[in-house]
Amino acid sequence: MTITIFHNPDCGTSRNTLAMIRQSGEEPMVIEYLNEPPTRARLVALIGAIGIGARGLLREKGTPYAELDLGNAKWTDAELIDFMLAHPILINRPIVETPKGTRLCRPSEEVLKILPNPNIGPFTKEDGEVVSPANVPGT
Repeated sequence: MTITIFHNPDCGTSRNTLAMIRQSGEEPMVIEYLNEPPTRARLVALIGAIGIGARGLLREKGTPYAELDLGNAKWTDAELIDFMLAHPILINRPIVETPKGTRLCRPSEEVLKILPNPNIGPFTKEDGEVVSPANVPGT
């Protein structure tokens, strides 16, 4: 079974998501998208699979979002994708693909909704929060 995570090892949410996948018994394909950005076709496909539109995948914090004026409604999806390709840090993370679907896993427990085995037992995030699959709607 193939699971892919578009991962940033400097992001706590991404690290927690990766750990949850591994705790489920799967070893995902890890793509560090800042070093290996997706192609335009791949990014468009991810956005379509998530169903959130390009603007929904934009990250603001710690990015050039404000200086590029990306909050301005004048930008089309195609233009926003151009910005994400030029500045991969603008792509929100982690994105996870499994045979059950594709999600932007924010918060990290969103991954449980698309894991083949979401019954990972209690999981403690880096910040100490305990996540139980029984408390995640849709798992």
